[in-house]
Amino acid sequence: MEQERQSESTEKSSSEAPNGSLSNEDNERDRPDGDALTLPSFVAGSGTLDRLVDTARDYARAAASENTLKAYSKDWAHFARWCRMKGAEPLPPAPEIIGLYLADLASGSGPSPALSVSTIDRRLSGLAWNYAQRGFTLDRKNRHIATVLAGIKRKHARPPVQKEAILAEDILAMVATLPFDLRGLRDRAILLLGYAGGLRRSEIVSLDVHKDDTPDSGGWIEIFEKGALLALNAKTGWREVEIGRGSKDQTCPVHALDQWLHFAKIDFGPVFVGTSRDGKRATETRLNDKHVARLIKRTVLEAGIRSELPEKERLALFSGHSLRAGLASSAEVDERYVQKQLGHASAEMTRRYQRRRDRFRVNLTKAAGL
Repeated sequence: MEQERQSESTEKSSSEAPNGSLSNEDNERDRPDGDALTLPSFVAGSGTLDRLVDTARDYARAAASENTLKAYSKDWAHFARWCRMKGAEPLPPAPEIIGLYLADLASGSGPSPALSVSTIDRRLSGLAWNYAQRGFTLDRKNRHIATVLAGIKRKHARPPVQKEAILAEDILAMVATLPFDLRGLRDRAILLLGYAGGLRRSEIVSLDVHKDDTPDSGGWIEIFEKGALLALNAKTGWREVEIGRGSKDQTCPVHALDQWLHFAKIDFGPVFVGTSRDGKRATETRLNDKHVARLIKRTVLEAGIRSELPEKERLALFSGHSLRAGLASSAEVDERYVQKQLGHASAEMTRRYQRRRDRFRVNLTKAAGL
């Protein structure tokens, strides 16, 4: 909480002009979320309207995920700080200044290293979102922005670096490294459920036992005889994910989930929580999605996956997305079922997750008579 207050303070100071503080009007306009939503000046307030304003602000804050909002907030803080150091103003948007900012990010001429094209593109999206929240429109097609960005992409663009897929034999080796204490039961359930469901890190840790158990819930679970049904509020909206029972208890995600809930005595609230220091009791605190990333990297090392590589390279190869890519690459079923499980809007997106699965399966060279 203290870090958030410090971050907020830093962001506000970064947005101030070099020779003084912003006016009250600018402070209102500079807010990056729904707090700036107010009644028009010509409308007299009332209890009913004020409550609706509060409701509208809540909906506005829910327009993007917490991680996205954090990233956009950091994007704005970085840009505002850059403007202050260059003697420029972040408000209102000046395409010429933004074009120079993008060039600085790409060239690495400052103290920071050059950023990748995808990161620069993301930074620009963050600025556009922030300007929209402040009542401005950022024209990304303006020549001062569009031509600079096109040049950056032409000069620096590289094929996207994809995380390594965790295949079936890998996930089995990873869960085999876990003990059968309370933490081991929890982490085993996280890995198997994330793999079988093709879940994102945030989707795993946002699960509750029941619908509406907590305000920050991202979904809930129902366990049946044939498997578990997950209702998820994901990036593409609500979707259901079916996770069938495995061929044996040792590798069954539903059995692992059952074991964790039973021994942790969890029947309400977040599914995946922390444990006490002695590891004998589950707490009520929901795990952060970074726990999933750390768990994957740790078990990859302990299982000896890609052991021919140096440890640093092995750690860089795997992340939370490795679980989703692993399901997409390992499941020998019709592509449309994988697409539905991952919640992708297009088959093309699903194919990006299928690491090497379909390479050379169809040989068009031979089919063409060569």
